[in-house]
Amino acid sequence: MRVTPGASRDEVTIVDEAVHLRVTAPPADGAANEAVLRLLATALGRPPRDLTLLRGAATRIKLIAIAPN
Repeated sequence: MRVTPGASRDEVTIVDEAVHLRVTAPPADGAANEAVLRLLATALGRPPRDLTLLRGAATRIKLIAIAPN
């Protein structure tokens, strides 16, 4: 997933088969990472505890695991 922190609004889009997430949270103290997990969980209809950031804590490209149902 590609993340844009500090955006004007939160949104999830698909561009060329890649997921793009825009979050209003700033990229400081993990705020954007937490916002990404919350936004993606909402979009998937899952609780945030089902998502785990595996890779990309300090980069725009992130790998997120989703727990099975």
